Amino acid sequence: MPLEYLHTMVRVKDLETSIAFYELLGLKERRRIDNDKGRFTLVFLCPPDQDDGHADVELTYNWDGDEALPADSRHFGHLAYRCDDIYALCQRLMDNGVTINRPPRDGHMAFVRSPDNISVELLQRGDPLPPAEPWASMENTGHW
Repeated sequence: MPLEYLHTMVRVKDLETSIAFYELLGLKERRRIDNDKGRFTLVFLCPPDQDDGHADVELTYNWDGDEALPADSRHFGHLAYRCDDIYALCQRLMDNGVTINRPPRDGHMAFVRSPDNISVELLQRGDPLPPAEPWASMENTGHW
């Protein structure tokens, strides 16, 4: 019985702040469901060229708050995205106030965290980029 990957769901505390973070990564909103009876909103985001629903992140926002959100979502693991230029993406994130927790010193991999403490891995498409500053000498910040 084959399985089909659908999406990854993460709970968020501030829907607009979280959407803005994922848009900085390059995702776009594909679908939104407001459930008045259940008092929640689901927002599905995906890479622009993958809007078939098979690479979605589902942001779940509970209108009445969500005290069940853990302080550190490490039990979740992480989301992972491949990008064309890891240095440019990390620079765009940094320019918009996102902390680069694990800089792309190797030109291949970086980690950041969403406003809801979700760990996001960024991977360079193809071969690693040559080492470049400021990334090559940048230290880790926090944890991922």
